[in-house]
Amino acid sequence: MQKTSARLLSLLSLLQTRRDWPGALLAERLDISPRTMRRDVDRLRELGYPIVTSKGPDGGYRLGAGTQLPPLLFDDEQAVALAIALRIATTSGAGIEEAAARALNTVRQVMPARLRHRIDALHVTAVERPRPRPAPQVDSTVLMTLGAAVHARETLRFDYASASARDTGDDSAHLPPPRRAEPHHLITWGGRWYLVAWDLDREDWRTFRADQITPRSPTGPRFSPRELPGGDVAAFVADRFLGANRSGDWPCRGEVLLDLPASHVAPYVHDGVVEERGPHHCRLILGSWSWPALAATLGRFDADIEVVGPAELKDAFAHLARHYADAATESSSHG
Repeated sequence: MQKTSARLLSLLSLLQTRRDWPGALLAERLDISPRTMRRDVDRLRELGYPIVTSKGPDGGYRLGAGTQLPPLLFDDEQAVALAIALRIATTSGAGIEEAAARALNTVRQVMPARLRHRIDALHVTAVERPRPRPAPQVDSTVLMTLGAAVHARETLRFDYASASARDTGDDSAHLPPPRRAEPHHLITWGGRWYLVAWDLDREDWRTFRADQITPRSPTGPRFSPRELPGGDVAAFVADRFLGANRSGDWPCRGEVLLDLPASHVAPYVHDGVVEERGPHHCRLILGSWSWPALAATLGRFDADIEVVGPAELKDAFAHLARHYADAATESSSHG
């Protein structure tokens, strides 16, 4: 039988592999008695792991969500993936660079030597397209607050400083009364974060720079979402920034859903619209000079892609897939 500490780690690892575990099956997998199983579960709870017990003859255990973050257990691939993600996050422009660097250092310190060597051998340098002015940093807590309000459909109250006051750091500048708005979309455009919302006082749609927003608490009442003009956030934002005639717009523009956080995508699509769709997903509207070029550009993210439209973009992905498959087959035959 394993020692208690090793057995607890094995138990925790099993609980993370599936949603529900029958108690008898867990005890069998660990080669322990049901009584020992109950004691081990209690020990994990004392360490902060929120393990939920289901009653009945087929009762079992589930690893739930708690109010505090307990020690985490990762396999080798998860640990390496986490470290790489943290390296990338240090250049995300979402105001989490310092926290990501500290988190990476913490993860690295507790890694076994074989994994530290793999991480230390990987050097990631993020190079962005030069901009006339550097994009302003946004406090990550502000982004979280805005994203939560969008998701919950709760009215926001916030102070909105003028660009000149923020850029010069003039704290003495007189701030107008708090703005009241119904938040609808949190997006990025040209490397900046924006909130698209219905301004309740001006009774009109507005785009607010996130780096100039200071949210007030608590949030206001819930609201029923209004329909955005044109029904599409990308078209709405493009009209605001490019003008109604879309001067300088791309001839081919498509929309996809990516299995990546918005903060990971935004630094690389300066002329596109990125909308947050949860902690691990985003909506991306991007343009290019041709449909195959657009499909190839989207493929560089190396993530699961769902094409929302138009049909020409789907056809372009199929077209490239055939070419790539032929290229792979031809390369294999010459090998």
